[in-house]
Amino acid sequence: MEAKLEQRTDTSLALVGNISRDTVPALWRDVQRINFTQPEMNLTLEQVERFDSAGLVMLIHLLEHAKNRKCHIMLSFVPDELNILFQLYNVESVIEKHI
Repeated sequence: MEAKLEQRTDTSLALVGNISRDTVPALWRDVQRINFTQPEMNLTLEQVERFDSAGLVMLIHLLEHAKNRKCHIMLSFVPDELNILFQLYNVESVIEKHI
């Protein structure tokens, strides 16, 4: 399944599909089109089917990209698979303020 980043409302985003090294380049273009104009936005991962390490790196960059635009991203419906990657790559401290 193709991956996409959808802006659902002014304060709501959704990642959908397989977030992997094959889909990250197109997803990153989507990230750069988002106007992070709100002080806080929610990013739901409810419809993510799969995350790999490239997807994890992209997610961290997305959080930083929004932060640089003075927008804090809160994650919801974080899949177990992604929580395992957080632990494997020792990035829980980077992610914890977003969950």
